[in-house]
Parts: sequence; C-alpha cells; structure tokens
Amino acid sequence: MSQNNLFSALRAAFPSDLDSTAVETMAADGTPLFYTWRDLDRASARIANLLASLKLPEGSRVAVQVEKSVEAMALYLATLRAGYVFLPLNTAYQSAEIEYFIGNAEPAVVVCSPGNFGWVSKIAFTLGTQHVFTLGDDRTGSLLDRAAHHGDEHQTVARSADDLAAILYTSGTTGRSKGAMLTHGNMLSNAVMLKDYWGWKKGDVLIHALPIFHVHGLFVAIHGALINGSKMIWMAKFDPKAVIAAMPRATVFMGVPTLYVRMLAEPGLTKEAVKNMRLFIAGSAPLLIETFKEWQQRTGHTILERYGMSETIMLTSNPYSADKRYKGQDERRGGTVGFPLPGVSLRVQGDDGKDLPAGEIGGIQVKGPNVFKGYWRMPEKTAEEFTKDGYFKTGDVGKVDERQQRPDHQRRLQRLPCRDRGLHQRHARRGRKRAGRRAAPRLWRGGRGRGHCQARRPAQPRRHRGPAQVAAGQLQDSEEVLCGGGVAAQYDGQGAEEPAARAAQKPVYAVVQNTIYLIAISA
Repeated sequence: MSQNNLFSALRAAFPSDLDSTAVETMAADGTPLFYTWRDLDRASARIANLLASLKLPEGSRVAVQVEKSVEAMALYLATLRAGYVFLPLNTAYQSAEIEYFIGNAEPAVVVCSPGNFGWVSKIAFTLGTQHVFTLGDDRTGSLLDRAAHHGDEHQTVARSADDLAAILYTSGTTGRSKGAMLTHGNMLSNAVMLKDYWGWKKGDVLIHALPIFHVHGLFVAIHGALINGSKMIWMAKFDPKAVIAAMPRATVFMGVPTLYVRMLAEPGLTKEAVKNMRLFIAGSAPLLIETFKEWQQRTGHTILERYGMSETIMLTSNPYSADKRYKGQDERRGGTVGFPLPGVSLRVQGDDGKDLPAGEIGGIQVKGPNVFKGYWRMPEKTAEEFTKDGYFKTGDVGKVDERQQRPDHQRRLQRLPCRDRGLHQRHARRGRKRAGRRAAPRLWRGGRGRGHCQARRPAQPRRHRGPAQVAAGQLQDSEEVLCGGGVAAQYDGQGAEEPAARAAQKPVYAVVQNTIYLIAISA
C-alpha cells in the first residue's frame, strides 16, 4: 500500500537527474543556497529514520511550529514517508493557543523554533508529549543534529488512501478551533487533478513566497511543484521587489490578493518583467475586481482565482485553458472562483434543503475525493456538517451564475464570521426584498470562521463596541468594520457604476451576538 502514501507519489515525480536543482533560496546573509532533488530525498529520509527510531505509536501526530525553511519542508515530507500525521501550526500562535492545540491533538513529537523552546517544551511536556525538538530557519536545531546520526535511505511506510496524513486546525473565529483531518487520498487526488487542470508543464518553475502552515503554501504550492518535478524559487518571506526580480527565471506564482496589490505598487512590475511567466494564481481571500483588472492592464496576464478551504483543499477554479465539461469555456472571470474542479460535485441549497436555481444565494455544499475525513475527536460535529447523501456543508454561501454552473463568490465582502449559516441566508433574502434590484450583493462568501480575512488598505477602521452601537452605516471603499478584533465585513465598492453611486449606497447591518452581518446594500 506504499503507493497510496502521498510521499510515494511525490517522490515518483522527482526528475531522473536527482542532482539537478529542486529548490533555490537565499540564506539570511544573502548567500545563495541550492538544494538538489537528492538533497530533499536524503534529508527527509534522515528525519524519517529519526522519527522511526522513537518507536512512536501508530498514527502519532507531529506538531510543528517553525519559521519557513527548506528543512521545514523536508520535515513535512519525512513525516509523510514515516507514516505519521503532520500538524502545522501558525508561527504567530502564543502560549494559550499552543496549549490548546497540543492538549487537543496530543502529539507524540513537537518541533519548535529554537527561541521558543523554553515555553513550548514546558507546555508540551506538561501535557504528555515525549519528544520536543528545535528547528531554526538557518539550518540549525536539535532535529537536524539528531537526524544527522541516521541513514539517508528510508523505505516509505505503507499507507492506505484513507489513512490520516495531516490535521489542519481551522481559524476558530467563532469558537474553539477544529482539527480538519486530511487523508493521503484527499491530498493526492487534489494534487494530481490540479496538475492537469492548471496545465503544469515540464520546465515550470514556481516562485514560493507563501507561509507553509496552511493549505495554500503547504499543500497547493509545494505539492504542485513536487508532483510535477518542478524547481521552486523559495522565499522565506514575501518581498515584492524580490518576487518581480525572480519572474524572468520562473513560470508560476501563487499568492493571496494582498501580495498582488503590493506588487502593483512596484514600478518594476511591467510586461517585460513578467514575459516568462505562464500562470498567476490567487486565493485564500477574495480578489478585488480593481486588482484583477489592473493586473491585466499592467502585465497582460489574467489572474486565475480559485476557492478552497482547510477541510477540502481546492474545490473550484477558473479555467487555465478550455474546459471541455462546459463547452470549452476558457474565460477567467473576475469576481468569481470558477467551475467545480473535476471530481468535485457542488450544489447550492436553501434552508429547506432543496437545490437552488442559478442566481439564487444559498449554502454551498460539496462532495469529492478531496473532502476531509472529519473533525479530530469531534464525531458529533462531523456528523452535523455532512448531509445524509454525503455532501459537506462548507458554511460558505454563494450562488451559481447563469453561465452554466459557475459558482460565484461575492467580491463586495470579505469572509464573514457567521455563527449561523441559516441566519445569514435569511438575512440575505430579506436584503434582496428590501433593496430591490440593486440590493443583492453579487456574491456572498460567509462562513463559520474557516480562514482569516485579508484586510486591504484600511481607512481608519471603526471598532464595534457592542450590539447597540453599530446597527447601520456607510462604509467607504476598503473601510472595515471590526468586531471582536476580527474583520466582520469589508465593502470595496464593486458593482457600482460611478464613484458617486458608491458613495450613495448604504450597507445595512444586523447585529446578533456581537457579530455584524451585512444583509443588504441599498441606495
């Protein structure tokens, strides 16, 4: 069953010349560093052998909170090939969050940054973790010291497609974070499908400038490059000038919308600078239509926007090329997130559990080989989130446009931390009735806090202090209403014909349990 281990598929895609460059990066002092495919194989083998030497129980979790580095990627690959479960943790998490995650996941191994060893190890040992290692972003740490004493060959542990490979905790903006359990089959099916749908080619080079503790940077970007045998230009942190400078040597870039905004602010972003690029992909937050259009004008490239979540990896995507399933349509339409990916079944339902026609806003439900196994140690919650016929209730609301089943996600709003999806949908319907033909936002992207908002150019955000203080009001472009320390909504002015019309529109809010819900936009 080792062929069902995700690592086996990734390793099989390594090029025949293992001494060619797999990752190009730069040390903190500016020294260029080059890792070959053989380096990745041997480094992950040594760490896998170290993990195996610990005699960990079957299915043990390996919790990792470290800065981005190629060695951190090798640790991820080692965990897969050793048959254990990878648990990435945001580097911004502090003691309270780490205590919760370690207590909930009960990892057998914790790996942290050297500077955090004191407080992380104290929490881990107190909660029963047996092994705590350190890993720095400068190729130092006890993990590498210990792994150096082990061999550089390792037989990949057999795993079935249904075996757990990773746990990703959701953002938890509406309560305690839930651990989404992803299997080897979930991630492999998504990686193989995206390789084809996004047209990965021999010779492609990925600029990797994302964090590696979430789906976008860890699974979509890394899996995409590895399963195509593609080199990565690896950046520890995003720097717009450095990314633009790397584009003549690359072909693919993935980023959140704010990264595109920052690059557009650079005069060096020109058609000449990007002429070698093949594909720009955006996700993790809505992409403003203004950004979409300005990128087209400045570069001649059309950004491909897609939609996914921790529980499902990627679900929908604008097409890279003609999609034969939809009469050869190939338009990447701004303000939408594309078609359901091959193998994914998507539907939009109302509160009554019936499918809604095109153009009607409702709850998005999905089914496919990429949909997660359930929430870690929460069987009741897992059962609640799936329908009787096996569809996962994403918690997002949206609509399918009239152009043949293209799921729309509204670009007037950022993700809303909605505690009650049914309530959100009822507000949406009321808003449509109240505001007439102009009231209905083109697309809703609500949810229960799965994923963080990406704030863009806030203009003096107004902080919500209580239910009585913000019942209705007007937001200018990119001005935010903050609730409980998080973005509740952001109106960017899309859809209005003229600036004067935008200024005349008033978002109407309902306030429920200290959370603001936008229910209409009326003149």
